[in-house]
Amino acid sequence: MNGVVIAVVALAVVAIVLAFVFGARRRGPSDDIDSFRRQIDALSPESRRQTSDRMRPSDEGSTGDDGGDDH
Repeated sequence: MNGVVIAVVALAVVAIVLAFVFGARRRGPSDDIDSFRRQIDALSPESRRQTSDRMRPSDEGSTGDDGGDDH
């Protein structure tokens, strides 16, 4: 009985290690480059413009009061 448990645990460990090795091999260096490009694209002026346009209040009904105490 103990031998069966040890064999099952050993097979599970081997399966996890193989999955990790093959998964790492499949990703390769291109994922690092793609990740870098996505980060750079996110910092591009075009991407920031879309975000700033969404954050900008519309002119309709704007009172000019931002809630601060400017006196």
